[in-house]
Amino acid sequence: MSDEGPPCWVLSDGKAGTENQCIGLAEALGISFLVHRLARRAVTDWLPAQFWAATGTLALRAAGRAPGLKPPWPRLLIAAGRPSVGPAIAIRRAAQGATFVVQLQDPRVAPRHFDLVIPPAHDGLVGPNVLPTLGALHRITSDKLAAAADRWQGRYAALPQPRIAVLIGGASKHHRMSIDTAKRIGMQLRALCLSSGASLMITTSRRTDPACHQALAQALVGQPVDFWDGTGDNPYAGMLATADGIVVTADSVTMASEAATTGKPVFVADLVGGSPKFDRFHDTLRQRGISREFDGHWATWTYQPLNEAHRIAEEVRRRLALPPPNGDDFH
Repeated sequence: MSDEGPPCWVLSDGKAGTENQCIGLAEALGISFLVHRLARRAVTDWLPAQFWAATGTLALRAAGRAPGLKPPWPRLLIAAGRPSVGPAIAIRRAAQGATFVVQLQDPRVAPRHFDLVIPPAHDGLVGPNVLPTLGALHRITSDKLAAAADRWQGRYAALPQPRIAVLIGGASKHHRMSIDTAKRIGMQLRALCLSSGASLMITTSRRTDPACHQALAQALVGQPVDFWDGTGDNPYAGMLATADGIVVTADSVTMASEAATTGKPVFVADLVGGSPKFDRFHDTLRQRGISREFDGHWATWTYQPLNEAHRIAEEVRRRLALPPPNGDDFH
């Protein structure tokens, strides 16, 4: 392997949520990295792992994945998303041991094809080179929260306390958000404001149906609410940083994981649907004293902030004998 270029590659399927998990780990390692976004290839994305392991760099060229996937190979590769599985295996094979490959999420192939596999614990994947996490990796850190508090305090300073960040998702593979569900959450939030004097800092996601957004807003008319309308810079980190507590809908493992980084009370608002995996994740959060079910009442409690990216970074650093964060990049 050559010393040219960043010592770490991030191999992404182009989805923001998936890519942020990889970048979160790279940032926790404190190293320079280069992001490669894969071109989508419907057929080759689903080729079996044995194909990639057997054909190496030829498979990369045949698939037309990304022009930068060629030697010199990096010392570390962090990949996530189904389309990244085959190329990650091929790069590991082509590098002949010079590239340490970390695959995030469950790759749906044998973990032996990678040096380290980092799935969420609720997936139930086990193995000698499998290191499960509670929830999803992400880019929220205590330093970023402190910077966000400084930046956004002017926007939220006038809101009465307790200030509650409300993170609303929407329809997904396992959950549904109906207008009735949005109304119910809205009325619970209204009751919270009336009973505790709380104010709300609300953001919705791309998956939030406009009709649900409207139903939620109507339920909260007359209450102290800052509703981000999607224009200008996203205040998401500022909401987490300045909040006294956080309400998050049950459909997003990432949003709940990010909320748990703050060490503040996390309330989970139930949606229609679910799955055994989501149930295991939320059960673990409750058992760890991180979250409680949202019922419209305010409460406070403490817990050790969740910092899975830091924990995984320490293990990767140990296995590769990397220098401490902010030190010189490894070669």
